[in-house]
Amino acid sequence: MMHSRIELTPKAPPLALSVFIICKNEEAYLENCIESLAGCAEIVIVDSGSTDGTLPLIRRYIAAGWPIRLFEEAWRGYAGQKQFALEQCTQPWCLNVDSDERLDGPLRAALPRLLNAEPEVVAWRVARRPYLIGHGFTPLHVRERKNLRLVRRGKGAYDLSQAVHEGISADGTVRNARTGSLLHYRPLPMDEQILKENHYSTLKADQAYNTGRRPKALSLVFSPPIYFLRLYLKSGLWRCGTSGFIEAMTGAVYSFLTQAKLHQRHALRYRANLDDSQNR
Repeated sequence: MMHSRIELTPKAPPLALSVFIICKNEEAYLENCIESLAGCAEIVIVDSGSTDGTLPLIRRYIAAGWPIRLFEEAWRGYAGQKQFALEQCTQPWCLNVDSDERLDGPLRAALPRLLNAEPEVVAWRVARRPYLIGHGFTPLHVRERKNLRLVRRGKGAYDLSQAVHEGISADGTVRNARTGSLLHYRPLPMDEQILKENHYSTLKADQAYNTGRRPKALSLVFSPPIYFLRLYLKSGLWRCGTSGFIEAMTGAVYSFLTQAKLHQRHALRYRANLDDSQNR
């Protein structure tokens, strides 16, 4: 892999912003992520045991003068790992970015305004635009719902009970960033994407089961199509042709798997599997 863009030539005072990233074996994605963070005062990277070229890549950026602080930390779960990374940040504002995400131009341009928010604003929700196989990144007006990613240091924390789709809980006013997006680049073919959805739905179903949530037949029937319609119509994936339909349908599959697994976990509590074919 070529690494030709590591040289850092600051042209302006850095933004008072710590960007924090967790990673493991992300050599294929991390370089473009780091490059999109030029101009930030601090980049905190927490690695949980990479065996590919991720760590050498990070160290080349450090050697070139990038403001990266690297930590090697055993896996604590998604929420625990991100909370550890957040706690290492030293700047007034902290931004969570995944290793397969990049800041688009409008978001980089909006950051000075977001960081200069009035004191009562403690966090910002930011849009996310995925890369669709056969289409590319979704247009500016086609994006996932906004998630809280930018928070004042000391004004937010992760809910450690969340096994997947972890998010920051903020102590104060949260607003939506009007412009800018995180670009999500991990174009997995369906063969691999369905394995990822299967894994995430298992984490979600186990979390729901362990907290005592009971399955509902209506959720099993209606959650998948509602999930599809939210992505396809409300988020605007219909504008992306067949690629957008596949993306929305994949979300519906994740929803169905989560509900079906929760239903089966409860079903096995009351009726264990038994091969009674001799009585049939």
